[in-house]
Amino acid sequence: MNRDKDSMLPVVAGADAASPRLPIWLRLAVAAVIVVAIAVIWATNLWLTQRFTETTKNRAELRLALYSGNLMAEMQRTSVVPLLLARDPALIGSLTSDDYSQTSARLISAQAEIGAASILLLDATGRTVAATDRNLLGTTHAQTAYFVEAQRSRDTVFTVSERPSGGYSFAYSRAVLSENRLVGVVVVAVELAKFERQWAGISDAVAVTDSEGRIILATEPRWRGLTMDEALAVRSAPSAIARAFQVTTDWASPTPDAYLEGEAVMRNEARVPFRGWRIIGFTTYQSVRERVNAVLALEIMGFAILMALGFYLVSRRARSESALFRRESAELRALNARLQREIAEREKAQQDLAVAEQTLEQSSKLAVLGEMSAAVSHELNQPLAAMKTYLAGAKLLMQRRRSEEALSSFQRIDDLIDRMGAITRQLKSYARKGGEAFEPVDVKACVSTALAMMEPQLRARTVQITRTLPRGPVMVMADRIRLEQVIINLLRNALDATKATADPQLEILLTAGETAMLSVRDNGHGIADLESLFEPFYTTKSPGDGVGLGLAISSGIVNDLGGRLTARNAPGGGAIFEVQLPVLGNRVRAAE
Repeated sequence: MNRDKDSMLPVVAGADAASPRLPIWLRLAVAAVIVVAIAVIWATNLWLTQRFTETTKNRAELRLALYSGNLMAEMQRTSVVPLLLARDPALIGSLTSDDYSQTSARLISAQAEIGAASILLLDATGRTVAATDRNLLGTTHAQTAYFVEAQRSRDTVFTVSERPSGGYSFAYSRAVLSENRLVGVVVVAVELAKFERQWAGISDAVAVTDSEGRIILATEPRWRGLTMDEALAVRSAPSAIARAFQVTTDWASPTPDAYLEGEAVMRNEARVPFRGWRIIGFTTYQSVRERVNAVLALEIMGFAILMALGFYLVSRRARSESALFRRESAELRALNARLQREIAEREKAQQDLAVAEQTLEQSSKLAVLGEMSAAVSHELNQPLAAMKTYLAGAKLLMQRRRSEEALSSFQRIDDLIDRMGAITRQLKSYARKGGEAFEPVDVKACVSTALAMMEPQLRARTVQITRTLPRGPVMVMADRIRLEQVIINLLRNALDATKATADPQLEILLTAGETAMLSVRDNGHGIADLESLFEPFYTTKSPGDGVGLGLAISSGIVNDLGGRLTARNAPGGGAIFEVQLPVLGNRVRAAE
């Protein structure tokens, strides 16, 4: 194999030596084209960005002027309404006579003709006696700003009040006089929220501030009531992707005036000729970048076509050398075939090595059994000595014709024989080789079968068993008989641990996720030595009740199934044994 590899080295070296190299003039030409392309694209980006930014800024300023004009038109149109209604004889008569049967209908008719948002008629105490919204009849507005200001002034007053639900309400109010005596107040609401909805569909962000710099109208609801600096500071922490986009925007665009939701924007302001109001608009650079990128894409495409043409001319030279490459390709295919054979041989050697390792593992397990022989002989010598004693006693009893007592001795001998058989069966199970006869197995069905096999022991005692199983099957790849053996062993240990418990309880929990998890919990005395729990011949039972191979065998079975058996003490007392096995789907994916 090494000789073949050495013989292949000259072929590969020949292929490298025969590989074509671009001439120096061509490489210089390609480098020059790339440098020129970068310079042209960079200059175009700067020039177009500046030009389109100015255009976008002019359009934004024009939009703000239109927005300001719309606001003023709405305010001027609404400011006349309170003056007309305060001089309406019908409204004055209803306030002096306390007859409001037709007043609300008259206000509704006036609202339809004038186009006001809503109209309220308040008496001298501030109680609503007529309204375009009949749900407001009877409400008191004695403490509101528009009622108090209208009482102090005989002219139309404009007030801005904060709504409990958020935002601001705007209203014109005027006192209604009869014989130079205050009899009521007319309140006409100004609907400015409609402009917020209109602006939100056209501009990126628009806000209107009063003379104190407080935002009273905004397309961003959370800005209302704040100053502009506070509003721009209220934003969530940007993610890594947002920060990356922000850095890219700062590099590709002019220095931004502010950031809106992590995006760079330009800021424009205009004056609203009303009470020192100002309107502020924010516009992103997205439209600028789209137009610039369109031109840059055309330039890049042109340079790409130029370079493609150059590479096409170079490719014609490569065709003349294709015959040499085809010949070398045939040699490489032959080399590949030899490598494939070597790979197959190595895979076969690895498989043989895996079989040898498995055999060695089984031999090691049998060697451990040899070391256990001393302990096993001790366990078997005790029943044999007792059997000898019982046989001598039975013989003496038979000679004295005491057959019933002799039968009792024979029964004890039979029990000892069963005990010795249990020890040998556990040793045989511990020594058995794993990984045989695996098939898809439902753990839920194995639990049910184990409980059915344990039914005689469960009926002999009063034990509360709680089962929590999923609705569907929990499939694993395992040996069904050996898996049931593990579950039965865990249930038997749990029953033995609760012998001294007044109210014995067993809890069986089966869950399925990334792995299948089976938990068996009891309320017994717990585990004193968790370190030695799974060692062979370690047991907490009294002599004659067990030899300590059950958990060692169960741990070996679960390991053969590709899982893990663990134990721990429960916080409220008792022990918890958990069997964790890979579910069938995860095992298949891992194999693939």
